[in-house]
Amino acid sequence: MADDSFPFDDAPEAGERPSKSQRKREMHALQDLGAELAALSAERLARIELPDALREALREAQRLSRHEARRRQLQYIGRLMRDIEPAPIRAALDALNGVSAVETARQHRLERLRERLLEDESVLTEIGADHPGADLTRLRQLRRGALHEREAGKPPKHFRELFRTLREMQDE
Repeated sequence: MADDSFPFDDAPEAGERPSKSQRKREMHALQDLGAELAALSAERLARIELPDALREALREAQRLSRHEARRRQLQYIGRLMRDIEPAPIRAALDALNGVSAVETARQHRLERLRERLLEDESVLTEIGADHPGADLTRLRQLRRGALHEREAGKPPKHFRELFRTLREMQDE
């Protein structure tokens, strides 16, 4: 009985299955993504939709300070992340970090709105119409403070606070 076929014909072709090195790179990428998530503040982490087990493991990693314990916890997080789709998490993380094109465009719109507001106070009426719950008095105060800072050459504390307030208003 001479059979020329390979005894494991049902085995997948070499090109169909990722190599061990590729699988390790993917696992390390998931572990790195987990480390990025663990580095987030509790408030920012709450904005990302995650499975409960992963969220709990991330909280534990944030609590740990010893190097070896933290490393093992991050490995565990990487293992948990193998069972979920990482693309939505990466997209949410990029949006939080302002990396995505959509987030960048949003930031630019807010910066233009801030500049228009600094040039003309009547933009407050437009903001009030678009966002009925907006605190126009607070925006007016921040505008005055930012203009005063510009004139006096002071650090842009109110200028930045105005941007943060506009961003929070847009998020609501």
